[in-house]
Amino acid sequence: MSSSKPLDNPADAFLSPHDGVAITFWIISIAMIAATVFFFAEAGTVCSHWKTSLHVGGLVTLVAGVHYMYMREFWVQVHQSPVVYRYVDWSITVPLQMIEFNLILQAAGRQTSSGMFWRLLVGTVMMLLCGYLGEIFALPAWPAFAGGMAGWGFILFEIFSGEAGDSAAECSPCVSAAFNNMRLIVTIGWSIYPLGYFFGFLLGSVDQVGLNVVYNIADLVNKIGFVLSCWACAKEDSGNGGVMSKADMSEIGVVKLGPFLSFDTKTCSLNNTPGKVALLP
Repeated sequence: MSSSKPLDNPADAFLSPHDGVAITFWIISIAMIAATVFFFAEAGTVCSHWKTSLHVGGLVTLVAGVHYMYMREFWVQVHQSPVVYRYVDWSITVPLQMIEFNLILQAAGRQTSSGMFWRLLVGTVMMLLCGYLGEIFALPAWPAFAGGMAGWGFILFEIFSGEAGDSAAECSPCVSAAFNNMRLIVTIGWSIYPLGYFFGFLLGSVDQVGLNVVYNIADLVNKIGFVLSCWACAKEDSGNGGVMSKADMSEIGVVKLGPFLSFDTKTCSLNNTPGKVALLP
């Protein structure tokens, strides 16, 4: 993995018991890999319409786990914030997390437009691009910070008051609870990153040790916790047989079950054609 020159003291290339930041990098990289195995394994235990959501969640933790291995080595050898690795990681995992908002609604039987995904993607790109350009001094730091905040605000508007938020309000209790947990993570959990940018990069009042420990813990919660919300919803819905909410069923109307038998989802009643005998399989 490493292409650096050998160190005078080989022990410096490995974890030190006194390097708390490196230890958090190590723990989180392994936790991400373990979570990936868990989510992919659990995808086989849920209804088919939830499998894609768990597979995408597994990709979130897999990508993060690989990047955390590189970030861990970078910190051990350089002892500086792995800015490039973090933004590469976020540029992949954050859009995948935005896709999860679409997937969880679609799995619940809600109709979502492609516009919802593109709006969330635009907010994501704006948030990450402005933050990265500010940290590498390609843009003035303060305007870049404002642009990143605007992108984050756009995401929050969409998942609370936009199409995504409106669709979630009409879903079953388990889907609504998972969606609310995911929104909570995007609101409170993600607030760690602009706070770190503000106090650590703009004001310089937080050293790199403290900043990276906080970022690492935030990533652990914001990625694994985010996907766990989807998993819990998928398990509960699958345990109920994948039954749709009453509002969803009422929109379907009459379902033909055979040549002489139909089911009215509005009245939840079976209707047999008069004078005919319904033969059920």
